[in-house]
Amino acid sequence: MKRAMFPGSFDPITLGHCEIIEKACEIFDELIVSVGNNSDKDYKFSLDQRLKFISDEFKNNSKVYVEKYEGLTVDFCKSKNIKHIVRGLRNPADFEFEKKIALFNNSLENVETIFFLTSPNNAFISSSMVREIMDKGGNFKKFVPNSVLV
Repeated sequence: MKRAMFPGSFDPITLGHCEIIEKACEIFDELIVSVGNNSDKDYKFSLDQRLKFISDEFKNNSKVYVEKYEGLTVDFCKSKNIKHIVRGLRNPADFEFEKKIALFNNSLENVETIFFLTSPNNAFISSSMVREIMDKGGNFKKFVPNSVLV
């Protein structure tokens, strides 16, 4: 069975994240969407809310599992016998940032990172921009899945 992990804070999950999840499900038998808390971040949504958004959105996809995690991503991978991490790329800056993390993860635990490109329709969407639009009362609905709108 081919398993992968898609780690992130997903604050909130966006259509770009959903696209990456769907693409990963075409390749992997099981995808664990792993929601973490970063002590350096202030979150708009609680961990439980973020887990629920993702669970609700993919409740009909038997390949997607949603779990919280703490600590190093590679430690979570090791505990779940996962050999692949999934990451989405929107632009060249994402690649440079993610490449460095992927190299560290691989050197720590021999975990490979698989990169998926987002479509042009989703390439500009980020959770931080969605939060800013939300905070300023703007129309954020076209950037997030229905589970975030409930």
